[in-house]
Amino acid sequence: MSNIEISTKILGERIMQLRKSKGYSQEELARLVGISRPSLAQIELGNRSIDAIELNTFSLVLGFSSDEFLSRNFQVVADLPSNKIKKASKDSIRVSVPKLQVEKFKTVLLYILESCAGKPNIGETVLNKILYFCDFNYYEIYEEHLTGAKYRRLPYGPVPAKMDGILKQMTENKQIKRVKTDFHGFPQTRFLPLVKPDLTKFSAAEKTVIDDVIQQMGDWNANKISDYSHADKPWKATPEGDFINYNLVFYRRPPFSVRNYEEDEQD
Repeated sequence: MSNIEISTKILGERIMQLRKSKGYSQEELARLVGISRPSLAQIELGNRSIDAIELNTFSLVLGFSSDEFLSRNFQVVADLPSNKIKKASKDSIRVSVPKLQVEKFKTVLLYILESCAGKPNIGETVLNKILYFCDFNYYEIYEEHLTGAKYRRLPYGPVPAKMDGILKQMTENKQIKRVKTDFHGFPQTRFLPLVKPDLTKFSAAEKTVIDDVIQQMGDWNANKISDYSHADKPWKATPEGDFINYNLVFYRRPPFSVRNYEEDEQD
């Protein structure tokens, strides 16, 4: 049977099934094969092809015959391989659990407010979304957390947990001022910065990601940025009311994906 008939989507699904049957996390398998975790995620989604050298490496790690793997009637048999000492436990798998850095979060918020000072569209709804894209875009590119904030999927889009408490604290400390305004006939809550952000808390990479989000979305109104966030994979894949898993950024597609996966594939 011709191998050309097997699509990248089917091959990706087979890799994912084999990985799970062997008890590997995406990170473990990516490390063993010698590619990045985002690249493996793209393979499993069927968005990235597998070359002959990679296929051979996958076959050695996952224990399958390349000829059988490329056949139309290939089936995954769930078992634990003898060369894997034990199935990875939850403790042995790197799970990226965000831990809120309160001062970093406040600094990002102040920097956004300062950068967008005077823009009437930057109400609470828009601010929440800009914060979300700063955090999730940074994680997609660097696989590290910017502020460590957790975001919950709510009807109007992603909202940072503990946001109300942080805003209240910053208001009481006279770092920001809460004002009620009217924007195109609708009531709006805005926040004005009263102090300057400490930019020494940012690395150059962090500031670049934040600046890119502000440049892209700083002039968007609440409806436009809400519609955009609702089409982003992490939000779409999360049940209503649940926290959004940062690792879902690796399943993004254009125009949401901000990482150059071609460079990853060349590493």
